[in-house]
Amino acid sequence: MVKETAYYDILGVRPEASADDLKKAYRKLALKYHPDKNPNEGDKFKQISQAYEVLSDPEKRSIYDEGGESAIKKGGSGGGGGFTSPMDLFDMFFGGGFGGSRRRERRGKDLVHQLSVTLEEVYMGAVRKLALQKSVICDKCEGRGGKKGAIEKCLTCRGTGVETKIQQVAPGIVQHFEHMCRSCQGQGELIAAKDRCKNCNGKKTVRERKILEVHVEKGMRDEQKIVFSGEGDQEPDLQPGDIVIVLDEKEHPVFKRSREDLIMTMHLQLVEALCGFQKVIKTLDERDLVITSLPGEVIKHESFKCVLGEGMPQYKNPFEKGRLIIQFVVVFPESIPHEVIPALEMSLPGRPQVAVPIDAEECTLTELEPNHGHSHRFTNDDEEEYYMHGPRVQQCATS
Repeated sequence: MVKETAYYDILGVRPEASADDLKKAYRKLALKYHPDKNPNEGDKFKQISQAYEVLSDPEKRSIYDEGGESAIKKGGSGGGGGFTSPMDLFDMFFGGGFGGSRRRERRGKDLVHQLSVTLEEVYMGAVRKLALQKSVICDKCEGRGGKKGAIEKCLTCRGTGVETKIQQVAPGIVQHFEHMCRSCQGQGELIAAKDRCKNCNGKKTVRERKILEVHVEKGMRDEQKIVFSGEGDQEPDLQPGDIVIVLDEKEHPVFKRSREDLIMTMHLQLVEALCGFQKVIKTLDERDLVITSLPGEVIKHESFKCVLGEGMPQYKNPFEKGRLIIQFVVVFPESIPHEVIPALEMSLPGRPQVAVPIDAEECTLTELEPNHGHSHRFTNDDEEEYYMHGPRVQQCATS
């Protein structure tokens, strides 16, 4: 019987835990609560280190079991009164810390996954569930790959996992070649088939299905990364890497995004461009915006106007939004009836007077072929300028 179990509770083990159980528990908790990884968990990290320092020492553990924490602090029975620095204990256990002047612990590779999101999702925010497969340390053999004591050091590579061959390329000149050890497949150790773990078949890890909840925040951008720290593949003696989610923003049929601005095209009939109009725009969050041009205000073909505060929300500041930029495309009629031309001329500014020289030659206008001459190149250049730099809006106004 032990007097108190506080240190055992801190490590999450029972009072009869073995040295291996204590070591495994400390490894897991020390990596999780290290200040370099969780700056706000310094006290927790200190408690974990103190508990392991006492319980991993047979003499101190005996004193603690008999008299509790007060007996340890008093240094009874030669147990020593003070504690080792938590960082020093971590360094002694792992052979170096996370950063600073200490050597970084070996770290596994990151797992990168792409997640397609709609423009509506990055406008309003969304929670997406992502299922993936990852490697986790086998809980049956605790990452050993087989029975305790059945693991032997590979004699071929001397436990390095790498074989080195020397080849003479010229008199007095040799070249070293390294390749993965074929005997142990780069593991540096061998386990007899009969002693291998049945759960992982000696691989030390198994595949596990993981469901992640990915929070897509308002205003996030295409190719922005969402990182799940320490959720990557697990391997013995390696700190797990991260799972990195990369957003892939899909194109929208109406709106084109340019940072915090939204750009759309609005088609107007000629009568609307000249005599005024009223249009309704359905926003990404299903609101209706009414756009009005008063009679007498002429909307020119390919001109721009904007609505302030109706663009994309700013990332981490979603109450501030960019602009909704509208490019107007005026649709001209194919022809006009002859009988209305006099009335139309009365309503429009008069024609400019043109002096025609006596020797001038008359010619006929014909339709221009779409891919004819310089016109096609001009169109491409114009589109490239638009998509690379966006519309050149000198002044934003709502009508």
